[in-house]
Amino acid sequence: MTGTDSSSSSTNTPHTDKQPLHPAYTVTNINNKIRTLDGKKVKYSAWVKLFKLHARAYKVLHHIDGTDAPAKIDPTFFVWSEIDALILQWIYSTLSDVLLARVLDIEITARAAWTKIQEIFLNNKQARSVTLETKFTYTTLSSCASFDEYCQTLRYLAEQLADVDQPVSESRLVIQMICGLLVEFDTIAAIINEKKPTWITARGIL
Repeated sequence: MTGTDSSSSSTNTPHTDKQPLHPAYTVTNINNKIRTLDGKKVKYSAWVKLFKLHARAYKVLHHIDGTDAPAKIDPTFFVWSEIDALILQWIYSTLSDVLLARVLDIEITARAAWTKIQEIFLNNKQARSVTLETKFTYTTLSSCASFDEYCQTLRYLAEQLADVDQPVSESRLVIQMICGLLVEFDTIAAIINEKKPTWITARGIL
């Protein structure tokens, strides 16, 4: 009788298989992790890198990288759709007011919003590449407020050139940095030219 009761009690005990909480739901303030994209202080290329890094860490990169969404009849679609709306919130929360007004739409997927932003910054690649190349070539130390600003400007321009399919090699970045220096740097510039160091090393030497 005891054995039967034990078996009956075990059989009647409800089993609840709770799904673990998706990591994306643990993010409380996306702005603490990804800076606001405005195209000026925070460039598109930098924002993309930060956003993708964050998305990979929280296992949602497939919502923005072009991976196909599950079909609506798929049992996983509801959960996917819920998380996708969360990623869409992340995107909107990290855009400037001006950019938000251009892409805001609650009836699209995170991927569609991501593509809209990409089109804003990467359309007219040829024209943009010419403009960026000119800025990159003619940026000098004397045109910047400090050496740090000079290096940062060159780096930003190089990243933007890569965005429009005109990548800048590290060696060219170093050469451009040397070319834009003042005459009092001629001796150290000659040493850098001879050693052909990395960008970080060259900047450290200067």
